[in-house]
Amino acid sequence: MKIGIVCYPTYGGSGVVATELGKALADKGHSVHFISYKQPARLESFHERIFYHEVTVNNYPLFDYPPYESALVGKLVDVIENENLDLLHVHYAIPHAAAAYMAKKILASKNKCIPYITTLHGTDITLVGKDEAFRPLVAFSIQESDGITAVSEHLKNETIATFGITKPIEVIPNFVDLKRFQKSNKEHFKKAIAPNGEKILIHTSNFRKVKRVEDVVAVFENVLKKIPSKLLLIGDGPERNHIEQMCRTQGIWDNIRFLGKQDALEELLALCDLFLLPSEYESFGLAALEAMACMVPVISSNAGGLPEVNVHNKTGFTANVGDVEAMSNFAIDLLSNEQMLQEFKLNALERAKQFELSKILPVYEKHYEDVLKNFRKKAC
Repeated sequence: MKIGIVCYPTYGGSGVVATELGKALADKGHSVHFISYKQPARLESFHERIFYHEVTVNNYPLFDYPPYESALVGKLVDVIENENLDLLHVHYAIPHAAAAYMAKKILASKNKCIPYITTLHGTDITLVGKDEAFRPLVAFSIQESDGITAVSEHLKNETIATFGITKPIEVIPNFVDLKRFQKSNKEHFKKAIAPNGEKILIHTSNFRKVKRVEDVVAVFENVLKKIPSKLLLIGDGPERNHIEQMCRTQGIWDNIRFLGKQDALEELLALCDLFLLPSEYESFGLAALEAMACMVPVISSNAGGLPEVNVHNKTGFTANVGDVEAMSNFAIDLLSNEQMLQEFKLNALERAKQFELSKILPVYEKHYEDVLKNFRKKAC
C-alpha cells in the first residue's frame, strides 16, 4: 500500500506513535509518505520506502495568523495526486482530520477517491475538542472519517460521550519496540549518577501542568527522606523553570538532574528503578509503557487510560490524581523491598510484551485493509 501519514512532528505521544508506525510499515514493504510542517523527531535515518513532504505556509500581510490548515489541504491534494496514495492516516483530530476531509472532497471533484483514517490520541478530544470554537468541526471530521481508531478504551468511550460519534471506533493501543526499549547493562552510567548505590527514579514529559511535575518532585522528596535516591527529569516545557526553582527551594537540588530532551531515552530508562507519572490525564501512557519495557515499574495516577497499561499491585501502583501521600508510600514500600521490586520489574516487562510493535502492527494493517475494502464498495 501507499500510505500518507499526517502528524505533528514533535516529541509528543501522537507524533512518536505516528512516526514509529510509519517506520514499521515501511519495513513491512509499504510506501509511507509523512506530511507535516517539519520532519518528525524520530524520523532520523534514510529509508528507501519513507518519504517526507513539508507543508510550507506563506504568511501574507492579510493574515494575522498563518493559515496552516489551508496549506495542509493543498499539500495533501498534491501528494495524493502525484504519489497516487491508497489511503490517508491522520493522527490527532485538529486540524488533521478536517484537512483530510477537505482534501478528500477536492480530489473527489477530480474523480480521485481516497479514504482517510483518524486516530484519536487524547487532548484532541479531552481538551481542544471540547473548546466550543472547535467542537463542531472535530465532531464532523471524526464522524466523516472512513475509519476511526482510539489508543485506549477510555478514550473511545469519552469520544462517544463527548461527540456522539455513531461510527465504529476501533481501539488499537499504542505500542513499544522491544528491540529498542529493553533492559541493558549501563552500570558505568549508573555509577556516575548514583555513586553510592542510590535508587534512581525517573520522569519524562513535556513539562505541562497536566503532567503534574510538582507531584513528581513532592513524591521524590518523601522517598528521599526514607531511601537514598536520585531523580532524573527528562524533557522540557513551560513548567520547567518553576520546577527547577521548586527543587532549589526544597533543598533537594543536588539529588536531581534535569537532562532536557533526550533521543536515547532507552539508555536512561535502563539505569532506573522506578518511573513516576502522576498525570492529571493520560489517554494511554506511552511513557509508562516504554519504561515498563525497560523493566522499570511505574507509580502513576489512575487517570484516563493509565490503568489499561499500568496494572495496580503488579507492574507498579496507581493512585488518585494528586494523592502524593499514597504515591509516596507505594514508592517507598516498593523501593524498600528488593524482592518485590525485582518481581515488579519482571511483571512490567511481561506486561509490555503485550503491546509489542510486532503484535500491534498487523492490527493496523488489517484496519487499513478493511477500510479500503469498504470504501471501494461505495462511490466517492
